Amino acid sequence: MLSDLKAIKAQEALTAPQTLNPAPDIHPDHPPVVPIPQNPAIPAGRLARIVRLFPQGQFVRYLCVGIFNTVFGYLTYAIFLFLFSHLLPQRFLYLAVILASLVSTPISITVAYFGYKFFVFRTSGNYLVEWLRCFAVYGVGMLPGLLILSALTRLLQTVLHNHRAPLLAILAHLQVLAQHHAPLVSFLEHASNSKAAAGYIAGAVTMAFTTLSGFVGHRKFSFKPAKSSA
Repeated sequence: MLSDLKAIKAQEALTAPQTLNPAPDIHPDHPPVVPIPQNPAIPAGRLARIVRLFPQGQFVRYLCVGIFNTVFGYLTYAIFLFLFSHLLPQRFLYLAVILASLVSTPISITVAYFGYKFFVFRTSGNYLVEWLRCFAVYGVGMLPGLLILSALTRLLQTVLHNHRAPLLAILAHLQVLAQHHAPLVSFLEHASNSKAAAGYIAGAVTMAFTTLSGFVGHRKFSFKPAKSSA
């Protein structure tokens, strides 16, 4: 009898529908990572590393300060060039541009330093160290800049001399507009000399290139934040 009951139960177990165990709930610690396609507008590779050297907000502030510094620096340079070009003969203009740059550069760097420190990079303390670093950054490019400035001045003297007539027409028109401002008229008369104008143009071109290279140097060296000790 007992064996018959066991046989019936075994038969029922074989004929009963098989039920699958429900799958356990999976709760990942983080959502699945979905690959984001690369935006073609975002540069990659070496170009990306170059772009990262110019953070958007910081670089915009640098450009604002740089515009003021460029105007101030160029006016300072132009004033000293005006003085030295009257003290030296015209054939020594290449020397006058160097002297004007040597005298005006320390003044311009000091003014630029305060703008970079308090508005662009917004660092605190280390006044003397950062000021000296600013001079170091500018000093690294100063000698090549002076050589380029002198060579470019001589090149522009030749180019402007060959196109002197259009230049004189433009300056003559400016003199008419500024006829009630004696200092400006005097400056324009001085600039009407193609050799003198070459020095002012060469100075403006050189300053444009030093603006970009200066930002990288100041960000990476002059105003580089100190590493906090853990």
